[in-house]
Parts: sequence; C-alpha cells; structure tokens
Amino acid sequence: MKGFSMANLGRLCLCAGIIGWLSIASAADQAAAPSSPIPVQAVNPAVNVVTQVAVKAGVLSCAGRINQVTNFLIAGSQGTGAALYVPAVDPDRKMVSVSLEIQNENMPPTYASASFAPNQANGCGAIYEAVAYWDIKCEAVAAKQFAGLKRIGAMRKEITMLDGGPELKVFLMPAGSGCVSIKKEAVQ
Repeated sequence: MKGFSMANLGRLCLCAGIIGWLSIASAADQAAAPSSPIPVQAVNPAVNVVTQVAVKAGVLSCAGRINQVTNFLIAGSQGTGAALYVPAVDPDRKMVSVSLEIQNENMPPTYASASFAPNQANGCGAIYEAVAYWDIKCEAVAAKQFAGLKRIGAMRKEITMLDGGPELKVFLMPAGSGCVSIKKEAVQ
C-alpha cells in the first residue's frame, strides 16, 4: 500500500464498539485544494489503513466510500492519527465514523470527522467535517483558503457562512485573534 504501512497501525483494539487509534503515514503524493469538493473518484484508489481496519471489522458495503473520503481528507498529509468507531453488532448495516488528526505542511493541524451510512440511495452516504484554527482573521481565511466559495452571510451573528454548492459549506468562527474554519460536505 503506497503511503501506508500495517506497522503504522499502533494500538488496535475493539472495545465497546470503538476500534482504537491508527497512525497513518504520509500521503504526500496526493493533493487536494482545501476548498475543493471531494472528487467523485478517489485521488489515490489505494486501500488505506482506515479502510483496511473497517473491512476487518466487517464494514463491507461502505468500504469504497470510506476509502474515497479518507484518501481525500489525508491527501498531502505529513501524518495522520485516526480513531475508528464501528458498531459491535452488525457493523455492515449501521453507521460507522472516523475521527482524524491531520498534519499538513501547508495548513494548521486539522481535526476531521467523517460518518458513513450504508443502504442509502447512493449505496453508502457520507458526510465529513474538517476543523482548523487559523492564526489570522476570518476575512483573511475566506480570501486565502476558500476564495472560490461564495459568501452567504452570517449564520446568526458571529459565524460567517461560505457556499460551495448544495453539499458544501464552510463556517468561519472568530476565535481569539484568529479564526476557526469548519468545512462540511455531504458526499453523494
């Protein structure tokens, strides 16, 4: 597996439906702009460690979507940690989720979460959120990191919404002297 090693799994345990921590090696050969929608085809179709662990836990119907979304999220990363949440009973017919810590040279550390639902009209539905703190004001984050998205105003008062289409939104929230971005996308 290019960019992944079974030795990088670290601790792996199944307890109370949670599969423990994973460590994913660099995927520097993959690249995706931070504001671009997730591609229909995975950037690198290689089966990554998160997908391998999900399949071993019995998650088969969403394996392709898990691989697609996690490959997209870790594209260009210098290393990633992951916690995979799999139901203890009937995992192939229930929602599965993964939390990721993504380290990337060109971005601040990012927390991402993705959930996968089998038996949807599109086979396996997915939604992810990627959260990062930027040490600049939200106006600058919108202009530099999400320039291709349309500003649609405030959610209520403090959180600015950016529109990338029906399935993609970015929320910018002031935080101290900087800004927290939350990118949320439904994958169809």
